[in-house]
Amino acid sequence: MSLCFLVFSCFYDISPCFIVVLYFTVVPRITVFPPFLSWCPPSFQMLFPLLSLMLLSVCTAGVGSVAAPVLTFKQTDPVTGMQLECDRCPPGTFLRTRCTSTHKSECVPCPKGSFTELWNHIEKCLRCDVCGHNQVVKAACSADSNCQCECKQGYYYKTKYEMCIRHSECPSGQGVLSIGTANADTVCHICPDGTYSEDVSAVLSCAEHMSCDAAGLVLALKGSSWHDSVCVSCGDLRTTDGANYLKDIIPAFFLHHKMSIKRLRRLVHNLPSEDGKKQEGTSTLSFSDANVRINMWVASATAKQIRQLPAILMKVGANNIGERLQNKLHRIDSNLKELCTFGNEVVIIVSE
Repeated sequence: MSLCFLVFSCFYDISPCFIVVLYFTVVPRITVFPPFLSWCPPSFQMLFPLLSLMLLSVCTAGVGSVAAPVLTFKQTDPVTGMQLECDRCPPGTFLRTRCTSTHKSECVPCPKGSFTELWNHIEKCLRCDVCGHNQVVKAACSADSNCQCECKQGYYYKTKYEMCIRHSECPSGQGVLSIGTANADTVCHICPDGTYSEDVSAVLSCAEHMSCDAAGLVLALKGSSWHDSVCVSCGDLRTTDGANYLKDIIPAFFLHHKMSIKRLRRLVHNLPSEDGKKQEGTSTLSFSDANVRINMWVASATAKQIRQLPAILMKVGANNIGERLQNKLHRIDSNLKELCTFGNEVVIIVSE
């Protein structure tokens, strides 16, 4: 604002007139001049609109502008002792030789692997950065810019740790709402009604339950957030035992219902086999290896062996999980009995 006072003092040495101009410039909505404008000489009144615009231009000249780079620096000539104003070096170069009273500054390009981004008078370019662990080059280093790094695919930058962290995976029963980026983690959400996710994934979203009616089938087991609907055709049953339909969701069941590794190993050890022998080599199984062994067993298990699974879960101390699996089996059996009948005769037969 002091600049505005200075501008008008150059034209007129009449402070009341300046106040009028300033008022009408700052409050432009008032277009009727007040009576006290008559204090000013006629010449000022005629120039009032022009002076108002000049004042506004001066007062707003710096708004939105970017500061220009400083292109010179001062130094003392070591020979003459004179104060010199020397040229700075442009981005991409550095100062090889300082100026003297007879020579300008000598600038040379930055060697490969180094850079300067600003006008400078440094005697050595800056070394290019090297991308860190789990990072890739987004933009290569050049003479006038440092390299830019970003997290590699599947990772995002965690500001708290100042490093790239693997994207979170959504557990079964939850789907991906927003896939992770180089700067943001995965966003998960619980699968809403009518959808499910049976996988642990950082990219898969919830899928819709199969519509049994649309496929001309009947619903043997309603889908949940972690498994699809189980549909059957009563006219073309592959089996009349509900245990064989339970097999379809057992892999997802163990993925969703967490057990301690110790209990999971005991479960694998006690899985029934045709020869009655216990499963071997279970004491060192990891979670993933144990689930692989369970899935392999399920693929070849008979309906009778599947029906034994809830009891085995209770035997190893997973009572709640065993009861949940038993309830699933009971619902399938009940629905098959209710829906797939011929007259009054039920076609469900439990395999021995």
